Amino acid sequence: MGCFSCINGTQKKQRKEEERQASAEARARAAEAAMRREEEFKKSAHGRAAQAQLQQMAKQSANTNKGEPVLKWQMT
Repeated sequence: MGCFSCINGTQKKQRKEEERQASAEARARAAEAAMRREEEFKKSAHGRAAQAQLQQMAKQSANTNKGEPVLKWQMT
């Protein structure tokens, strides 16, 4: 009886290791696919438009409110 538990324990460890390797491979494939999608998006018209918009937003935020108050009071 004790011998069977050793064999089952070994099989469980081996199965766990195989599952861990399969999971790591799946994560690597998913990361590669995500990188391909990102590169394709950057090359597309939508990707170029999004990049231009981000650059414009960064440029605009760098130029706004240079120490001046947002609301200015005018006395008439």
